[in-house]
Amino acid sequence: MKLPRIMPRLAGIASSLILGSVLALSGAGAAHASESAAGPAYVALGDSYSSGVGAGSYDSGSGDCKRSTKAFPALWAAANAPSSFSFTACSGAKTGDVLANQLGPLNTGTGLVSLSIGGNDAGFADVMTTCVLSSDSGCLDRINQARSYVTNTLPGKLNSTYDTIRSKAPNARVVVLGYPRFYKLGGGCAAGLSETKRAAINDASALLNSVIAKQVADNGFAYADVTGTFSGHEICSSSPWLHSVNWLNIGESYHPTASGQSGGYLPAFRSAA
Repeated sequence: MKLPRIMPRLAGIASSLILGSVLALSGAGAAHASESAAGPAYVALGDSYSSGVGAGSYDSGSGDCKRSTKAFPALWAAANAPSSFSFTACSGAKTGDVLANQLGPLNTGTGLVSLSIGGNDAGFADVMTTCVLSSDSGCLDRINQARSYVTNTLPGKLNSTYDTIRSKAPNARVVVLGYPRFYKLGGGCAAGLSETKRAAINDASALLNSVIAKQVADNGFAYADVTGTFSGHEICSSSPWLHSVNWLNIGESYHPTASGQSGGYLPAFRSAA
């Protein structure tokens, strides 16, 4: 989800701007390709959950897209030696960014495609900012707006994206990955959001995943559910694989860690690919 890039400031000063910068899943950028030798030609599309924001070890050539060598697409490619690997996922991407900026490497020879998309379209960054800064009722109101968008508008945007991917890569196996459950309820967080807010965020994430999964099935693609692999590793668990607010690197907040990429996303993708 697209995050404005700003420096964190002293507590209490411009906190909404800081939190707005926290939450990008986002962007749109150029392909990074590497040649290898054996498996299907692989193209990795999507937002920051695919580019690897939060995992560190970013490719300097990817700029604001923040593609990580520890992201699940790079890990899968290193282990499976695809005949080619094009990594166009980008921090901040919405469905429109995928269509406009990421599909160049797709062709009839593409054998495998991965994609995570939809969270930025649904306004994840603004939802989280609102929930951190406002009351329970303010948080729930904003979540209800997002739920309405996910139910009524997002399916059409996903279908348009999936249709275009299929037209450009008609022979590819396309794996669409969902998003983790964010919070362990009743967990070990002594401060932060209320349990009411955490539960509502989890429920909204589940709705988003269910809408994505339905559109994936309708289009004949494969859906990779990551809620199981992240189980026990949510925020407020004893071993979280998701950053909470990270004041040292604000843009990584609410994104998977390197362990979340290797232990959460990679196994789910590997099983579906």
